[in-house]
Amino acid sequence: MSRQNYDCIVIGAGVQGCFTAYHMAKNKQSTLLLDQFLLPHSRGSSHGQTRIIRKAYEQDFYTHMMEECYTLWAQLEREAGVSLFRRTGILVKGPAEDQDFQLFRDTVQRNAVPTEELTPDQFSRRLPQVTLRSGEGTFIDTTAGVLYADRALRAAQGVFQSLGGVIQDGEKVLNIQPGSTVTVTTACGVYKAKTLVITAGPWANTLLSHTDLQLPLEVVKINVCYWKERVPGTYGIETHFPCFVQTGAAQYQIYGLPSNEYPGLVKICYHMGSKTEPDERDRQKDQTDVHVLSHFVSDYLPGLEPEPAVVETCMYTVTPDHHFVLDYHPIHRNIVIGAGFSGHGFKFGPVVGKILCELSLGQIPSYDLSPFKIQRFHKNLRSSL
Repeated sequence: MSRQNYDCIVIGAGVQGCFTAYHMAKNKQSTLLLDQFLLPHSRGSSHGQTRIIRKAYEQDFYTHMMEECYTLWAQLEREAGVSLFRRTGILVKGPAEDQDFQLFRDTVQRNAVPTEELTPDQFSRRLPQVTLRSGEGTFIDTTAGVLYADRALRAAQGVFQSLGGVIQDGEKVLNIQPGSTVTVTTACGVYKAKTLVITAGPWANTLLSHTDLQLPLEVVKINVCYWKERVPGTYGIETHFPCFVQTGAAQYQIYGLPSNEYPGLVKICYHMGSKTEPDERDRQKDQTDVHVLSHFVSDYLPGLEPEPAVVETCMYTVTPDHHFVLDYHPIHRNIVIGAGFSGHGFKFGPVVGKILCELSLGQIPSYDLSPFKIQRFHKNLRSSL
């Protein structure tokens, strides 16, 4: 077994881990990025071709973070020499009195996010392929668009390696031994580092069990659905159909992206799933979210077939309040945790990685992390022993 020493080890090569490693390498830290699967893979939460990027949010602190995210995504585009973002805007739509819709509207107004307001007549002319119900409000966050997720992961990994970073994939972590130097044992080697960052998505609590900590994280399986256009191009990115988020139509939000990654197919998903075990997700066959989406498509998007043409899967790791965990381990300060991204973390990858890097280096973080502290779960924390 090999033995190697690093300044930092990052476990989990999804978007948060890749950007943490990227920022550590930029800070001249020798860094090892570990993943249990061979890269690229589709077993976690960061795979797939596309994600939405937007400033429209229900909370001010996310909108503030997104300002820098746009800058850092553009920086990665320049460094990697690839296009990672396409502006489409995002339509925010829902009952005007719905709390979520009002939170979206209030936040973009407070933070002067560039938006386009649509009267019902303007809406019907601009988006005739979308049903607008009586009493619904709408606006478009014009800064928003599509992130090319798989391409973004490859870009971050490539820049990290160009800076001297090391990626070891196909190495499942078997043990973590905390201490002034952290020891990480895999099937292939024993690695030591001054600091450890855990960004393992659905497997976060599995790893944290080695450090006598369990967070209140729930892993859910998401059915990622693609719906066929009755008339090709009707909902296409080339015909300027926007991303969208719909509030008030179901218990959780429904979101969609224009036809792009699969020709003639529109990606529409329900922002929640059914509880699962990350290593047994394929056994979980619940289709409740697909049924919700079928009703939504029939009611609101008449130009799409009401049954999905393609169904893929991913996982969310959800906290009780659906906000992230970005914090030190409560006992071992040289172990930093990024977890619980609750299905909306991909777009934040560059800033989350920067924050986790700052915590690892003992720097004052760039953002107020009070919404993301472990301490907010003090009644839900438990020992793993």
